[in-house]
Amino acid sequence: MDNWKIEATKYTPTVNFDAASNTLVLIGESYPENLATFADPLFSWLEDYLAQLEYQTFTINIELTYFNSSSSKMLLDWFDRLEEEVANKGKTIIVNWIYDAENEVAEEYGEEFQEDIEKLTFNLVSKKE
Repeated sequence: MDNWKIEATKYTPTVNFDAASNTLVLIGESYPENLATFADPLFSWLEDYLAQLEYQTFTINIELTYFNSSSSKMLLDWFDRLEEEVANKGKTIIVNWIYDAENEVAEEYGEEFQEDIEKLTFNLVSKKE
């Protein structure tokens, strides 16, 4: 699969896939006016990518400084889809939730996501600005 990128907008994060490392990065803020416009291409790409993923480890680095409830729901749906791949097809998927050490809200959201996830490797990664 080729590298893939969606540039950030005022309301959506940068989405960047590096094919060489099998790493997807979401970074920025996510509060789109129309979530489907942002999420549909991302879910479509994910389906295509997961269909061709074999033994490689797929790493997702998520560094969202702010996101709304719709984006939170999208992430949960996304994590559910990824968990299906791990449970049913034995794929290795790692999610790194990266947050600023001083942003307690981001850390708490990461902890909540981590509690909901059973089959993915979900890491909380604190960073200093």
